Amino acid sequence: MSYRTLEEEIKVLELGLPPVEGDGFIGGRLDPQEASLVLIPVPWEATVSYGEGTANAPDAIRTSSHQLDVETFHYIKPYTAGIAMLKTDKSLHKLSNKARKKALKVIEALENGKTSKKALEFVNEASKVLNNAVYEKSIEQINQGKFVAVVGGDHSCPLGLIKALNDTQAESFGILHVDAHHDLREAYEGFTYSHASIFYNALNECEKISKLVQVGIRDYSSEEANRMKEYGQRGACLYDTDMQAQLASGKSLEEIYTLYINQLPQNVYLSIDIDGLEPLNCPNTGTPVPGGLRYGELEHLIFMVVKSGRNIIGFDLCEVGDSINGWDANVGSRVLYQLCGALLASQKKIDFK
Repeated sequence: MSYRTLEEEIKVLELGLPPVEGDGFIGGRLDPQEASLVLIPVPWEATVSYGEGTANAPDAIRTSSHQLDVETFHYIKPYTAGIAMLKTDKSLHKLSNKARKKALKVIEALENGKTSKKALEFVNEASKVLNNAVYEKSIEQINQGKFVAVVGGDHSCPLGLIKALNDTQAESFGILHVDAHHDLREAYEGFTYSHASIFYNALNECEKISKLVQVGIRDYSSEEANRMKEYGQRGACLYDTDMQAQLASGKSLEEIYTLYINQLPQNVYLSIDIDGLEPLNCPNTGTPVPGGLRYGELEHLIFMVVKSGRNIIGFDLCEVGDSINGWDANVGSRVLYQLCGALLASQKKIDFK
């Protein structure tokens, strides 16, 4: 890819010309050195529990974003601050495929009351390779003064970025997590870095995470529900059923969200699993669950964080499924652009209204 300067990038995007094959996110070709926000694609799905395909999401989202118009209602011209998506690491994709085959052996053995020790060791070691790769890429960009986000892949993908922020932020930070699942299982199915364990691992390994606020949760185990209670003041959860009941009783979305946003510290990391949305928005995600947020409800939640005056220090978007008609990637690309706008507005790189 031949890169453009930020000035050239803005001119091209404002012409609204159709992107060409090989263009980056939103049809951009911005040199990452000139970007304010760098997106790291992570093609990984080694430990998914049900449907597959999310490893293809980063490239599918990039391609789908080519038909996305770059103006947004809340955020004033996010592209003018400079957004660059790095090239997908094909070696990670290959490792994911190998680890997935081993993971299936582990799962099959468990279903038959047996163990597959060598296969399990391979998956856990492969996950460490993934975490280190994301960590190193994130640290490299952060040290250059960039904001960083991860585009998954399954929900195990962002641990490296979260750890990089933990190691570079001067102050503590909170996580706002939108999902159908708690993702608080310890080594689910034996996989230390399972997609179902991301926040168990993050809270155990990152001492600067002062608060975990979860929204949209509606499918969870007793282990996870108890763990959330054990976190005490460090955790809070707006379960989807509770949210729908409050809406049905006449409360506004603003009232409901405000109680949870107010529990977040000044610095916030956003973690969005696409299955936090209603399945009509993400029918091919790995573990779809009835219920969930409407697209507009997610968009408003993200905007309320910006309006609250908090600083969004990074984010991830994970679990976007692989669909023949491209619908999942279409929705995913729009959520991703909203997240980009929110981070850049919260950091005063662009204005918002």
